[in-house]
Amino acid sequence: MPTSAASPQDQLPPVPGAPPLPALSEQARRLIAVGLVSDSGEVTPGRLREAARRLEEQVPEGALLVVSEAVLPPSVLVPHLRAPALGRDRGEREGFVVVDMPDVDDFAPTAAVQLPEAVVYAVTAPDRGDHLRNDSPAEADAELASRGRSPLTLAEGVHWALQTPGVLARNACYMTIGSRLRKGAGFDARTPALWISNGTGRDGRERRGAPKAGWCWWNNRHTWLGFASAESRIG
Repeated sequence: MPTSAASPQDQLPPVPGAPPLPALSEQARRLIAVGLVSDSGEVTPGRLREAARRLEEQVPEGALLVVSEAVLPPSVLVPHLRAPALGRDRGEREGFVVVDMPDVDDFAPTAAVQLPEAVVYAVTAPDRGDHLRNDSPAEADAELASRGRSPLTLAEGVHWALQTPGVLARNACYMTIGSRLRKGAGFDARTPALWISNGTGRDGRERRGAPKAGWCWWNNRHTWLGFASAESRIG
């Protein structure tokens, strides 16, 4: 009996699972340690620590701590990402936003994303969406909706990579289709994503291995990009 052909998903290379997230209180300490939260900011270290303690009593383990993008937009968050250089290169690479996305902070949560009113909130059960690699954003959006999951926003996706840098792995990075740019009655076709730069083209050789906030077309497929999503958000 002839065997059936393998599906595109069956042909994708295996990838390591996403690393576990630390406790919310530890995530708060990291945001403070990297300088994203200070006494002069809208969210002070004391306020952040208190919010983390409160949320730890309400959410299961493995949740992600997020500071509202009204306070910490992607353009502020991304440069704090770090990843080891590739190959024979040494040291760490700093995160960056691609040059043709100067409007990165204008990508706003879609109607599919219900953000809490709280300035500090938790994202429960974040998932990288590896099973959706090689789907287009349009296809993945429908699949996530059918499973009752909410796509992560770009800011949430950056928070995740900041807390566990290993979540961005070669051949297993992710799109954040919870953020779109309004254009007339619809959306701009660019769709935000996070992945590891190869240091080619306008990225520059010096950015080889760096975490990268960029975009892909809404109807295109990429074998190395899953679709990050959450079970819920609690503020």
